[in-house]
Amino acid sequence: MNNLKAWLLMGLLTVLLVLIGNAVAGSSGAFLFFLIALGMNFFGYYFSDKIAIAMTGSQPLAEHEAPELYAMIRNLAQRAGIPMPRVYRTPSPQPNAFATGRNPANAAVAVTDGLMQLLNRSEVEGVLAHEIAHIKNRDVLVGTIAAALAGAITMIANALQWGLIFGGSRDDEEGGNPLSLVGTLLMIILAPLAATLIQLAISRAREFEADATGARLAGSPHGLANALLKLERAAQHIPMQVNPATSHLFIVNPLTAESFARLFSTHPPIAERVRRLQQMQ
Repeated sequence: MNNLKAWLLMGLLTVLLVLIGNAVAGSSGAFLFFLIALGMNFFGYYFSDKIAIAMTGSQPLAEHEAPELYAMIRNLAQRAGIPMPRVYRTPSPQPNAFATGRNPANAAVAVTDGLMQLLNRSEVEGVLAHEIAHIKNRDVLVGTIAAALAGAITMIANALQWGLIFGGSRDDEEGGNPLSLVGTLLMIILAPLAATLIQLAISRAREFEADATGARLAGSPHGLANALLKLERAAQHIPMQVNPATSHLFIVNPLTAESFARLFSTHPPIAERVRRLQQMQ
């Protein structure tokens, strides 16, 4: 099912880019953007984990730098029956974490600097169990591809915007096609919206499933429940500089409450997640 979702996302990207190309430059633009979409789908599928890691500014974390963290991840991975994922650190004081990769054999877990500083051991283990659960449940592929594609769509919209700014006066002087101008303006507005819709296509149910699976892997729901409450409070007071296209990857939305992008959160309410975890006990 998750592989099907991934292919549907890539198909949506292809259709969207062809429409953008056609609106900007007619049939030749549609063909060019179709080729771009094929390339993006290829790299999005095979290198989506590396793209997500790069978009979040995460860096490899060696075992000698965090032996306790490695021990927890290795133990949880063994319980889940998956290979040991690669480990990364995200340079941010906000406590948070995410998992990425197209399958358990090509997975990674990233934790922020603040996670180890503000949470106790059982809470950290609960968070890590949640991320390992995402890998075990094989839903990281959809989230990772969505992050890569949403970032790419936003980048294309920005390129169109700059092209309009610097090329508009020349087109006006040469009697350019007004429909091209209108199409470009529409895409500048609609492409970021489409990126948001791609993120919203990710089911919030996956977070509930990862919470439940993570609680079983950790042996208790209490650590994760307490961690979620702390993470939510910290996200409201400790800013995190992160590309909004990757916000759905994190265990809690890293964007501040005042951020407009938070209105489109792919995360279910923390209170509901905690309530369900407490019911497990």
